[in-house]
Amino acid sequence: MKKEISVNERQRPTLDGGKYDVVVVGGGVAGIAAALSARRGGAKVLLLEREYSLGGLATLGLVTIYLPICDGMGHQVSFSIAEELLRLSISVGHEAKYPKPWLDNGSDEEKAKTRFQVRYNAAAFSLLCEELLLSEGVKILYGSHVCGAEVEDGRIRAVIAEGVDGRSAYFGDSFVDASGDAILAYAAGEETKTYSPNVNAAWYYYINEGKNDLKMLGYSEDPAKRDENKKRYAVCDTEAVSEFMTDGHAEILKVIREMGVSREKEITAISGIPQYRMTRRIVSLRDCTLEDDKKYIEDSVGTFSNWYTRGPVYELPFRALCGRNIKNLYAAGRIIGADDRAWYNTRVIPICAVSGEAAGKAAAILARDGEMNPEKLQRELTESGVTLHIKDIRGL
Repeated sequence: MKKEISVNERQRPTLDGGKYDVVVVGGGVAGIAAALSARRGGAKVLLLEREYSLGGLATLGLVTIYLPICDGMGHQVSFSIAEELLRLSISVGHEAKYPKPWLDNGSDEEKAKTRFQVRYNAAAFSLLCEELLLSEGVKILYGSHVCGAEVEDGRIRAVIAEGVDGRSAYFGDSFVDASGDAILAYAAGEETKTYSPNVNAAWYYYINEGKNDLKMLGYSEDPAKRDENKKRYAVCDTEAVSEFMTDGHAEILKVIREMGVSREKEITAISGIPQYRMTRRIVSLRDCTLEDDKKYIEDSVGTFSNWYTRGPVYELPFRALCGRNIKNLYAAGRIIGADDRAWYNTRVIPICAVSGEAAGKAAAILARDGEMNPEKLQRELTESGVTLHIKDIRGL
């Protein structure tokens, strides 16, 4: 950890970025779902994204597989925005893993053999998400790197972000941290936990026999099956993140040198952001666990599956979106409360969409009513097409 020092920095003004009902930090799938949900809940919404395209790891990070919204046994378990975004991702075409039984009225038997997942084109999905949010009235500010928060009496008044025009304060009634690294939660003083022993991944696209294909160079790692011989990288540390990136670049460059560059074979895209899967999350009021399989959770705000194992289905506790210190902040995406084994599952696209929709709706209710009633949240999610409990899923 770096030591703290004192420096004399030239005094710079903080610009007034305006007042919003809901401010969402992070434009990955969780942030997209949160912003969309909050806007549809009647809120004036601002989405702050530090990069210059939407989608996060799912687009800029080239992890272009929309993992299953079914349980692998023929039952769809995630609905509403989670399904909407899956369909949006391939609305202009798909790359691979087309779930024909699910999208083309297949039989129950066919669905049981094919998971409801798809591989999409990163550029198309990013642009489609931007178009969708803008058409719904969400304001997007790119190049906005969150660096602080103004907190008063356990509530965030404003998030501070650096942009090309300097530092600005964006005021809000409620906030959603969908940054993937719990950046706003950490800045606001919320209790967080890091998962440092990440292994490297450097996925890329390349021309393979005339087809643009995805090459998965390195993978994320199931905490229950750790390989102690692999090099590990710290997270939320500038030097470690940079080493993660340069090591991955070196592996890709090795491939380029071996393969060469021609019309028949060449690398066409590399990740523009670190392909970390688990970094920093909130310490929530109630963590998700793998033991929650088929368990009824009273304050559930959605249902989701296990992407790497057929069968399990989980309910998402509203408390997993809530930290212990900040009253008007909700978590979405891979930063929600989950123990390490469950975190490996909750970090993926479908759960990002499910948690994002719930967090956005909760933030809109809080901004509108001045309080957040979990039962009201459940009613409004149900009206939006969200299934809250496993008992309500057809066939389960």
